[in-house]
Amino acid sequence: MLAALRSGDTVATARLSHLSYWYPGSAHAALDDVSLVLEGMTLVAGRSGGGKSSLLRVLNGLVPHFHGGRIAGHAEVEGLDVIGTPTRSLASTVGFVFQDPELQAVYDTVEREVAFGLENIGIATLAMASRVDDALAEAGAQHLVGRRIRSLSGGERQRVALAAVLAMQPRLVVLDEPTSQLDPEGASLVLTSASRLRKAGRTLVISEHRLEQLVRSADRVVSVERGRVQAHAPSDWRTAVVAVNVPRTSAPGPEAWSLNGVTAGFSGQPVLEGVTLGGNAGEILALTGPNGGGKTTLLRTISGALPPLVGAVERRPGRVAYLPQNPAALLHRPTVRSEVELTLSRAEDAAESPDLILDALGLREVAGRYPRDLSSGERQRAALAAVLPGRPSLVLLDEPTRGMDAAAREALIRLVARLRDAGSSVVLATHDVHLRQALGDRVVRVCGGKVGEL
Repeated sequence: MLAALRSGDTVATARLSHLSYWYPGSAHAALDDVSLVLEGMTLVAGRSGGGKSSLLRVLNGLVPHFHGGRIAGHAEVEGLDVIGTPTRSLASTVGFVFQDPELQAVYDTVEREVAFGLENIGIATLAMASRVDDALAEAGAQHLVGRRIRSLSGGERQRVALAAVLAMQPRLVVLDEPTSQLDPEGASLVLTSASRLRKAGRTLVISEHRLEQLVRSADRVVSVERGRVQAHAPSDWRTAVVAVNVPRTSAPGPEAWSLNGVTAGFSGQPVLEGVTLGGNAGEILALTGPNGGGKTTLLRTISGALPPLVGAVERRPGRVAYLPQNPAALLHRPTVRSEVELTLSRAEDAAESPDLILDALGLREVAGRYPRDLSSGERQRAALAAVLPGRPSLVLLDEPTRGMDAAAREALIRLVARLRDAGSSVVLATHDVHLRQALGDRVVRVCGGKVGEL
C-alpha cells in the first residue's frame, strides 16, 4: 500500500513546511516560507511569474535538484524527503505534465512516448499495452495512435503528455496549465479525467489561469503571489474575467494577403484542401476549431514558411511577425530587451524604443532576464515582445494567450488592437473565447482540413 503522511486526523500525500527557495543568482525568494498540506484536488492560481511553477516543481524534485539554487525548510511526498531524494526516485510517485508539452517528448511516436515511463519501471509487455491503451482513451488521444509526435499540434501533444502520466498510475498527479492549448472537447476530457482521478483516491495539484469549471470540484484553492502562498475555500474564489472592448479607430484597408485554391500539408500529405481566404489591412481574423484541425498549418501557409502543395499565396510587401505555438523557439538572446532590440534593428525602426512594447506587455521588471529562465506566461509575453515591435505588415499569432493571466491577456488585447489600428493585418488562432470575442472582426473555423467563415 502507498504510504501517506499523517498528522492527527490529516492524511496527506505531500507536505511543505516553512519552505523557501531561491533560484541561482537571485536575491529574491521564488517561494517564501511556504507551509502547505496537499490532498484531494488542489488548484494553484496567481499571476505569471508569481511562483506557481516553482511550487509545483518542488513536488517532483526539479526544485532544487535540476534548477539548483538555495532551499530551506522541508518538503515530503509520499514519505520521501524531496530535498534528499533524487528526482528519478520520485518519478514513479509523482506524475507531472509540464506547461510546454513540446519539450517533454522523448520518443518519436505516440505509443512509444506513452509507454516510456512504463518501460523504465519494468512493467510487463502485456500489461504495458493495456495501460497505454487505457491512458490514451482517458486523455482523449486514442485517435492519435500511429502518429509521429512531430506531426501533432500543440494541443494534441498536450493530450499525449497527459496520457504518458496517466499510464504510470502515480499517487500524485501534477498538471501545469493542462488546458492552455486544448479545444473545448479536449479541455472537458482533462477536467473529467481529473475528477475521476480524485474519486479514485489520487491527489491532484493543478495550476491554471482559467479555473471556472475546475473550482467546482476542488477541495481547496491556493494563490501564489511573489512566492507567498495563501489558501482559499473554493466557494470564496472568484476567477478574474477579461472584459476588454477596444473600439477601432479606422475602417479596414485593402487586401493584405490571400490564399487561392490552396492545398497545404507535409511530405505531400494534405492537411488543408481547397482553401480560398483573404484578410485586409487593419483587420483581425480569428481562427477557431479543434486541435489538429489545421489552424497552425494555415498560419504557416499564410506566412510563407510552408509552401502550398497546390494553389497560390499572395502577401503585400512588409514584415511578417509570426508567433509559433512554442515561444521558446524564438528566444535565443541573453535578455528580453535584447530580443526586442534585435527585431527593431531588423525592422530598421531605430525611432521606436524597446520600452514601448516592454511596458505594454508588463515586461519592464524582467527586461534584463534570460528569456528561457522566465515562467511560461512571462516567456509567452517575451516572445510576443520579440516579434511585434517595428510596425509589422502581417501579424500571425498561434495560441497567443497560452500561460497568460488575466492582466497579461488584457494587455495583449490592447496591443493587438493598436497594431490593427496602425494598419497591420492580424490572424490569430485561439481557443480563448474571450480573446476571440474581444478582437475578432471575422471568425473562421478550421476543421478536418476545411475552412469556413462563421
